Amino acid sequence: MEKSKILYAEDDSTIAFLIQDSLENYYEISCYSDGKSAFEAFNTQNFDICLLDIMMPEINGFELAQHIREKNSEIPIIFISAKALKEDRIKGLKIGADDYLVKPFSIEELILKIEVFLKRSKKTNTQPSKYKIGKYDFDPKNYTLQDTQNSITLTQRESELLLYFISHKNMVLKRQDILKAIWGDDDYFMGRSLDVFISRLRKVFADDQNIFIENLHGIGFRFSEK
Repeated sequence: MEKSKILYAEDDSTIAFLIQDSLENYYEISCYSDGKSAFEAFNTQNFDICLLDIMMPEINGFELAQHIREKNSEIPIIFISAKALKEDRIKGLKIGADDYLVKPFSIEELILKIEVFLKRSKKTNTQPSKYKIGKYDFDPKNYTLQDTQNSITLTQRESELLLYFISHKNMVLKRQDILKAIWGDDDYFMGRSLDVFISRLRKVFADDQNIFIENLHGIGFRFSEK
């Protein structure tokens, strides 16, 4: 079976060697020591997932993720960084990353997250082609919302969350159930991530008065439409 391809950007040669050595039995991994060379590789090769450090020369991880998202809205992006501040994690998610691992972390945890995103990418092939939501046609395979005039491209995580809402329309959804279904965990940071992605979906649907993402205080959310 062909191995999934990972783009890995990390300027610390010791950490890069350890992670590459641990992952290369499972994946085809290409490692770059700065953001500029990583982005050049992204533009010339096909990858299935990106692992990005933040503090790098030439182009930092945040800027690299923005450049990648401008080129490809679907590929999963995981930040792996020593920057542990909540603000950095939230910034990474707002840029369009799908997850954020703080160093030090276990290789087992990293592999688990990589596998979750790779499997979810493959599952898009078995979903219905489109869903009608308000004035939009939602294409979960291509992560797009299309109306008569505009097309909006979502990130993979936004698309997964929206699909979960659609599949549970008009139902009261507990925060912990959403977190376990989409993130695989319900800790504090994942909860903050959920809030960020719901805020982004609300902005997407701000001009459609028929779509509601209701906040149920102390419980969770309810997705509905007129």
